[in-house]
Amino acid sequence: MDAAANRWIVYQRERFPILAHGPLIAAFSLSAVSYSALLRGQHSIAASGAFVAFVTAFLFFLQLRIADEFKDLEEDTRYRPYRPVPRGLVTLRELGWLGAGAACLQLGLALWLRPMLVAVLLAAWTYLALMSVEFFARDWLKARPVTYLWTHMLIMPLVDFYATACDWLAQGAALPAGLFWFLAVSFFNGVVIEIGRKLRAPHDEERGVETYSVLWGRRTGALAWLGAMAACAVCSLLAAREIDFVAPVAAMLALLLATATWVAWRYQMAPPAGYGKRFELVSGLWTLCMYLSIGVVPLLLRQQGWA
Repeated sequence: MDAAANRWIVYQRERFPILAHGPLIAAFSLSAVSYSALLRGQHSIAASGAFVAFVTAFLFFLQLRIADEFKDLEEDTRYRPYRPVPRGLVTLRELGWLGAGAACLQLGLALWLRPMLVAVLLAAWTYLALMSVEFFARDWLKARPVTYLWTHMLIMPLVDFYATACDWLAQGAALPAGLFWFLAVSFFNGVVIEIGRKLRAPHDEERGVETYSVLWGRRTGALAWLGAMAACAVCSLLAAREIDFVAPVAAMLALLLATATWVAWRYQMAPPAGYGKRFELVSGLWTLCMYLSIGVVPLLLRQQGWA
């Protein structure tokens, strides 16, 4: 393997691990297509729509990572010189070309599946571009962590809306009624993951890194994480009601919320180094189960005549 290929393998392992992100993105995109089909009274999805939704969503998350590399370069150089860009593993120019190539592929897939998808794609691209420049208000947003959080998490329902459009719009159908609650689930899932990955044990905090455990303290940070889960749970139940799948989702939510509460409670009692990984693990499990339970699983069950 040549050095050029090897450094990109190292980059993805450190900043965009495919084996970790792939299953979540697959659940994210497949659930969107499945939920849209269920709202339309369908018991199957088109393989072409599912494929475009997954590849496009995967590339969107890659572009989000690339955008972070650009906007965080100054802080990374100062406080996190071990990251790939500051240490010279890859350059911003190379990442820019990678992001542009991803956009070309997204555009090609949209045109192939249904040209009208390009309008939805442009909307998501526009919001991503605004995020990349911090909405031209970087200092103002940095001083308001909650506003910073929700403005950046709005990209999640936008990407998910595109994924749903790979079903309903690609099939020439109208926008399904009830889709709002699914998009709200996407928003709060994003908040759960974002807060969860920035809660750390005191031993793991880094100088210059604004984690929520630093900004808000361990107790408030953990409560915010649980609050985002509670809001996501409510939206999930409302989304499940639209497809008559409330009971299974409620049972899953009860188990996951109990697990999350236990993790948050233990966090208050002198957590050991590395404890923050538990928040990331539970956040990932929460998101994976949430998407599967309100999209993929009910579709599969109805295909078999079990629901």
